[in-house]
Amino acid sequence: MRKSNYGFTEILKNIYNLFKTKLLFPNARLIRFPIIIRGKKYINFGNNLTTGYNCRIDVLGKHYSKILTFNNNINMGDNVRISCCEKINIGSNVLIGSRVLIIDNSHGTYDGNIQDNPFTSPNSRKLSTKEININDNVWIGEGVVVQKGCSIGKGSIIAANSVVTSDIPSQVIAGGIPAKILKIFDEELNEWRRV
Repeated sequence: MRKSNYGFTEILKNIYNLFKTKLLFPNARLIRFPIIIRGKKYINFGNNLTTGYNCRIDVLGKHYSKILTFNNNINMGDNVRISCCEKINIGSNVLIGSRVLIIDNSHGTYDGNIQDNPFTSPNSRKLSTKEININDNVWIGEGVVVQKGCSIGKGSIIAANSVVTSDIPSQVIAGGIPAKILKIFDEELNEWRRV
């Protein structure tokens, strides 16, 4: 069984944060403040969400429904940033390390027929967006970046400091820049195999 080993000051902070959580986010497990949330009406927070300190969750633009979905039992570390313009779905039982960036948008388009050029100020370029799906039981390590248009399959692990630029299948360990499959879970042997 895991033990938290919180010190006295941290216990007091958690009690304060728990009280504030139940007042502002009754379905959450524990929100550690400060937290920045923009576009709250477009976010489904699910049940039992836990965040670290200094997280920032943004939904940009005007929408007709909830476009950022946290399913159940999600745990986020400190300094996580999630930026959503089109759609981000985070499955149940997902563990997100600290300093993670999940972003479904970028300033400009750099492939295809209509591309932005370096003579236009980046902040003036139209936002380019593409949906992100993070499935159940995914573990996203410390310092990971998940870019627009990516899907991470059920039960996969993304190694620390990786950059996810394309889809990651289920039941793999992926890492690197860009993230590539390093291991696959072998259900017959009940173990992770190197690729």
